[in-house]
Amino acid sequence: MPEAQTVRHAELRSDTAAHSVTAAFGGTFLGLPGTHLGAVRAPQPLPRGIGPWHYWWQAHYVDVLVDTGLRSRAPVAGQDPIVLAEQVIRTIRIRNGGKFTNSYFDDMAWLALAALRLDTLPGPPRGNKARHQGLRDSLGRALRAGHTADLGGGLWWNRARNFKNTPATAPAALYFARTGERDRAQDLVDWLNAQLLDPETGLYFDGVRRKGDGTVLERAHFTYNQGPVLGALLELGGEPNLRRAAELIRATSLHLVNDGGTGRPLLRTHGSGDGGLFTGILCRYLAEAAAAPTLDSGSRRTAGALVTELADRLWKGRAVRNNLAVFPSDPRSTADEGYPPGSGVELSTQLQAWMVLEAALRVVRLEAGPQEG
Repeated sequence: MPEAQTVRHAELRSDTAAHSVTAAFGGTFLGLPGTHLGAVRAPQPLPRGIGPWHYWWQAHYVDVLVDTGLRSRAPVAGQDPIVLAEQVIRTIRIRNGGKFTNSYFDDMAWLALAALRLDTLPGPPRGNKARHQGLRDSLGRALRAGHTADLGGGLWWNRARNFKNTPATAPAALYFARTGERDRAQDLVDWLNAQLLDPETGLYFDGVRRKGDGTVLERAHFTYNQGPVLGALLELGGEPNLRRAAELIRATSLHLVNDGGTGRPLLRTHGSGDGGLFTGILCRYLAEAAAAPTLDSGSRRTAGALVTELADRLWKGRAVRNNLAVFPSDPRSTADEGYPPGSGVELSTQLQAWMVLEAALRVVRLEAGPQEG
C-alpha cells in the first residue's frame, strides 16, 4: 500500500474508533447540559452517572479525546473532540462531589497529565490560557503530599498509605517532569529503579506494601506500569535515563508479548475491568518512544512495531454493530468471541483499542514521513 494510502487507512481506523466509542458510551451526566461522561458499559442498564464510578477511566477518556483533537478538529459523534474533553473534565468534578481530588494518587496523576496536554494545545479557539490551572494546582499539591520518604521514597497508591507502587509513582514522575519539577521527577524515577526494577526481566514490579513491621514486594508485571516509566525516562532525558528507556523497550518486547501466530511479537493485554486499559496506556508511551530522536533507531523501530502489530490485530478482530465498531479486549480473539452479540461491552477495553489505534497512527505517520497536500 503506498505511503499516503497507509496513512489514510490509519486515520480511518482512528476516526472509526473515536466515533464508535464516543457514540456508544458518551453522553450527558444525568441529562445535565454541558456535561459529558463515558458510561461504564454499553448498552447501559442505568442512567449515565448512576452505579460504579471509575474516575481514572474518565481521565483516559479525556486523554484519548485530546489525541484525536490534536490531529483533527473534525466532529466526533457530532462534537468537537476538544470541547468533549473539556466537558468530561467538568463532569468529573461534578460526579466526584464537586472536587478533583480523590483517595487514589494514580487517578489524580492520570487526570493531571490529561489536563496538562489539553491546556498545551496551541491557537484558537483555546489561545494560550491554561483553563485548568486550578485543577492542576489542586492535583499537584495532592501528588506532592503523596510523595514521602516512607519506604525509601516513591508515591503512595492511596490515602491509606500502606502501598507504594509503579502506577502511582510513574505518572506522577512524568507529570512533574513536564511541569518543571525535574528534580522531584528524577527522585521518583530513581526510587522506581532502586526498589521496583526487576533485575531478571528489566521490567518494573507493581509495588511494595507495608505488612506488619516489614514489606512485601508485589511482583506482577503489568503493561501499564511500564508505559509511564518509559514516558518519564524520555521526558527527563540524559544518558542513564535514555539507556534505561532502551532497555525497557527491549524488555517489553521480550516479556510482555504473546505468540500471535504471525512470528511478530504481539503485546499482551489484561482482560476487562481496569485491566482493559493497561496496554492502551503502554502503547501511548511506546508511540512517544518511536518518535523520540534521543533514542537509538533500533529501540524506536521496536517500539513502533509493537504498537502497529497490536493495532492491526485489534482492527482485524473488530465487529460492527449498529454501524459502530466493537473491538476485542484480547487481540488473539475477535470482538464477537469476547463480547457475543447481545452482551454488554466495557468502556475500558474500547478506550484501550482507541488509544492503540491513535498511537499506531502516530507511528505510521512518522514512518511515512511528510505527506504532500
